[in-house]
Amino acid sequence: MTNKQRYTEWAAAQEYLPLTMQPWWMEAVCAGKEWDVLLAENDQGEIMGAMPYLIRKRLWMRYIVMPQQTQIGGIWVASQYTEDQWQVAEICRMLAEQLDSLHLAYYYQQYAPKSLCVEPMQALGFKARERITYRINDLSDLNALIGRFSKNKKRQLQKALSLHADYSMSPEDFYRFHTTCMAEQRKAITYSREFFLVLERKLHRLNQCAIIAIKDADNHTHAAAFLAWDNKLMYYLIPCYSLEFKNSGAGALLVLESIKLAREKQVHFDFEGSMVRSIANHYKQFGSEPYKYYSIEKYYHPIFRLALFFNHLRNLRYRIS
Repeated sequence: MTNKQRYTEWAAAQEYLPLTMQPWWMEAVCAGKEWDVLLAENDQGEIMGAMPYLIRKRLWMRYIVMPQQTQIGGIWVASQYTEDQWQVAEICRMLAEQLDSLHLAYYYQQYAPKSLCVEPMQALGFKARERITYRINDLSDLNALIGRFSKNKKRQLQKALSLHADYSMSPEDFYRFHTTCMAEQRKAITYSREFFLVLERKLHRLNQCAIIAIKDADNHTHAAAFLAWDNKLMYYLIPCYSLEFKNSGAGALLVLESIKLAREKQVHFDFEGSMVRSIANHYKQFGSEPYKYYSIEKYYHPIFRLALFFNHLRNLRYRIS
């Protein structure tokens, strides 16, 4: 069996594996690209930990980065080994050795909040950078939760009293609406129509996604979000807002309706974080709690720093133009 096949069997047997590390998720977000998985095994050949990864190529350089719309990846350790820090460190060592054998120029993945693998990877020469996501864990009392919203968000909800939530927006219409929203900001959408339709189809078949649109009485869409969930968390995966209706309160209502759906599904709510100050401040105002997670990276070839630098400049010029 290939590593992918073994990983698929192992993933199905896990008590919990994050949505974005599921084999079918990787198949969807890496469609048309190359992905694989590294496995750490014990002496009996049992999988102790795994690292699914997307590998890309530029010129002669091979590198690992996060797939689109994928917040969490990296190493996942089987639950029976998480209590033994020595075992966790050994799993990280085994996977780091396998990374070395891939002859990479660069490695970058984002590990789950509270991952036990961050410190062992740092000890192995990888660099860790702190990131923040925002979560709401207690959805049991909706009125109490709304009471923790900021005054600003409560005012926005008052403005949105004439609006309503609609669950009938098609994936095609959602993509068109998001494209329009980005064009209003003079920006280009960052994922393709084909990418989104493949991802939505996979999640829809498993009943693990929804599209919520906020509309007015004339059926104009003010805001919309694509949500996905596993058996623990709902992710505010792709929200979008029309600048034409920026003062309607639709953004606050969209979050509230998304939280209501998470409550109905009996899972926690994850805003999917942001290192952008304005977006982070928006999420904080809904009574969410900050959760640290870490990106883990390593440069295997110094020239790749230069490639990333020029890519950053190109993106910067595009944003300014």
